[in-house]
Amino acid sequence: MESSRLTSRKLVFDFERPIVEIEDEIEEFKRLAAQNEVNLDDEIARLTERVTAARQTIYRQLKPVQRVQVARHPSRPSALDYIQNICEGFVELHGDRQGYDDRAIVGGLASFEGRTIVVVANQKGRDTKDNIMRNFGMAHPEGYRKALRLFRHAGKFGLPVLTLIDTPGAYPGIEAEQRGQSAAIALNLFEMSRLPVPIVSVVIGEGSSGGAMGIGVSDRILMLEHSYYAVISPEGCAAILWKDPSKAKMAAEAMGITAEDLLRLGIADEIIPEPLGGAHQDPLAAAHNLKAALGPHLAELSRLGAYELVERRAAKYRAMGRFIEEF
Repeated sequence: MESSRLTSRKLVFDFERPIVEIEDEIEEFKRLAAQNEVNLDDEIARLTERVTAARQTIYRQLKPVQRVQVARHPSRPSALDYIQNICEGFVELHGDRQGYDDRAIVGGLASFEGRTIVVVANQKGRDTKDNIMRNFGMAHPEGYRKALRLFRHAGKFGLPVLTLIDTPGAYPGIEAEQRGQSAAIALNLFEMSRLPVPIVSVVIGEGSSGGAMGIGVSDRILMLEHSYYAVISPEGCAAILWKDPSKAKMAAEAMGITAEDLLRLGIADEIIPEPLGGAHQDPLAAAHNLKAALGPHLAELSRLGAYELVERRAAKYRAMGRFIEEF
């Protein structure tokens, strides 16, 4: 994986350094203008145009491993950020009714464009303390059981479901396996596949492994422009295939994990554009784009009956992973 560095202002990826160099020039011109009381607006405007042009060029040509870096940016909007900006009256519901409340998955009831919906999402933390509380977005079995409770609530009351996916995977610890991690995810896959209400999933950052699929069986799969969706992380794939996690770049290119790849393969249904430089550059604009994309899908799916929804959902997943045998 390519490296990055943390400046006093923000995290900077290697591929962004040409942009930062121009931004540093702008700051220097502003300092000189204030210090010497001279007008350098023309020079600053020219450099600002160069920054925009450089960012457009760089982000238009991002490699898969670089998109993974952007998807993991620590300032990228989290699920709760999006929920607060696209929904009204969100009421979070806690617990799996078996004595646990996994903070890596959040969910509850909200109003979206005047319609009551159930929202379930992977939630990462913003800083180290928050990430520890959220277990870095890696849910335990209790998180998937909490999600299942909410899915069943949606089915009982006929409420559409929105899931926001952002996880490096389900928690892989021994204690999670002892408490039934694989069974909890498998039960969610089964129940979501036959849920008689519309389900729309949006990959907002990382969508990795069964941890993502545990809330990801849906009628429509939308992906933010710089998100990724895969059965395993590039590092995990490289560790298995080449016994070398440092070959993540090679794995990312071979796996077909970007939004463009998945749209072409018929897995994703729509790519939601992000602000130039990634969703973290303008979270409100990113939320606006997500809301604009989500509305038509929920409206269209809500016009379908339960039987048709389930049948179409089954057909969608049967069509994935097609292959040709040659003898």
